[in-house]
Amino acid sequence: MAQDHSKTRQRPLKKPEWLKIKLGSNLTYSETKGNLEGHCLHTICTSGKCPNKGECWSRGTATFMIGGDICTRSCRFCNTNTGKPLPLNPQEPQNVADSIKQLKLKHAVITSVDRDDLPDYGADHWVKTIEAIRATCPEVTTEVLIPDFRGRLDLVDKVIAAKPNIISHNMETVRRLTPSVRSVATYDTSLAVLQHIAQSGIVAKTGMMLGLGETEDEILQLMDDVLSVGVSVITIGQYLQPSRKNIPVEEYVTPEQFEKLRLIGIQKGFKHIESAPLVRSSYHAEKHV
Repeated sequence: MAQDHSKTRQRPLKKPEWLKIKLGSNLTYSETKGNLEGHCLHTICTSGKCPNKGECWSRGTATFMIGGDICTRSCRFCNTNTGKPLPLNPQEPQNVADSIKQLKLKHAVITSVDRDDLPDYGADHWVKTIEAIRATCPEVTTEVLIPDFRGRLDLVDKVIAAKPNIISHNMETVRRLTPSVRSVATYDTSLAVLQHIAQSGIVAKTGMMLGLGETEDEILQLMDDVLSVGVSVITIGQYLQPSRKNIPVEEYVTPEQFEKLRLIGIQKGFKHIESAPLVRSSYHAEKHV
């Protein structure tokens, strides 16, 4: 974390033992997979090659991805397909709600691709999805992981007005690395979005990846930055290169280092923090409510 990774790495790093993943194969996993396919739904579990898919699907949980499966941006860390998206599916909000009901979820997590091709960047589709979930299964708590809507806070207000329980927007990485890792999004725009969410009274949450060449001081600065705008929940996990076209891993951060950051985060004032190599934005999300 505190090393200099400015030089381009010639060979991929060997994945350490603590990152070996147990694949899920029980009946619940199969039922979850069938449910999602039956409703023609996309998940970040699959498109993002999440290492926890086996565990989560085996528990009957999934993170739904709305807006299709083609993103208008091309962030260097992300495995989601980039290109010209198809028109929005008007049935998708209800399909998501029906799937949540059939899976008997208590807490639902929704994310999306970036839809910079749309006049409202997909904000109304977000609202329709949240409203469909509330109408179909009102007992379910909702967490939404939203894009930055290009800094349009009036569009963020539409999601806020739909009143999900948690609104998350990921910083992804430290300030210095943001231009080389993210596409279109900026560090300060993300901070502004998070501040707007927190000021609304809804729980504001963010997440970041380690192993891209950041230093510990930069990580701590990001913590201070998001705390200063009102973020109360943060997730910290290891970046894993999903394919050769993505930015390579510069460092595999040890579980001990992640635990150190978790304790520092608690001392700094976060109400909830998940920090471990396989942690992702929606990992154990039900604990954050």
